[in-house]
Amino acid sequence: MIETRALRYEYPAGPVLSFYDVDVRQGGVLLLQGKSGSGKSTWLALAAGLLTPAAGEVVVANQPLSKLSHGKRDAWRARTIGFLPQKLHLSDAMSVERNLALSYFAAGVPENLATIRRALMALGVRELAQRRPSQLSGGQLQRVALARTILMEPKVILADEPTASLDDESAAIGLKLLRDCATQCNATLVIATHDARVQQAFPAAVVHLMARRQAAALS
Repeated sequence: MIETRALRYEYPAGPVLSFYDVDVRQGGVLLLQGKSGSGKSTWLALAAGLLTPAAGEVVVANQPLSKLSHGKRDAWRARTIGFLPQKLHLSDAMSVERNLALSYFAAGVPENLATIRRALMALGVRELAQRRPSQLSGGQLQRVALARTILMEPKVILADEPTASLDDESAAIGLKLLRDCATQCNATLVIATHDARVQQAFPAAVVHLMARRQAAALS
């Protein structure tokens, strides 16, 4: 679940964003819609605890983020949040398997190779475990990133413009995988998008229109 109340973020010497309140149940789907610059990526970063609001409260999976110190917030995020960014941030210095193993290091828990291999198998890329990211296609990279996203069985999955560079067929496959992963974990799924195909794929989702309530935003 995710709840926000009177949430506001201020960029240093830049725009001030005030967000409408959000209340999404555990296992629900929320679509953040709006043009570039409306604050979608900023909202995701606030929900992930990557940014600290200037005012208001964010509660994610029953955890008020204001109660977490910066050090504890990192470990909490690694255990609780599955984040699928626009740029997948996989290191080409390591194999796919070792990239996924970093999730355990971030969470401060022992590495589990069996779980990594099950996640890769579930997404149809088990045979790619020893390859480097540069050796994979765009679709394979997305599946690896999804495997990393669900590795810790997160309570919340945040996806930032997951269909931005995909054709219709690839977008449909990617959104189905995202939905299946969220269902598998009973995770609350939040997708930031301005792509009409996403709403068509999630017709029952709560739609949250991002509005610039103060100054223009950079997203």
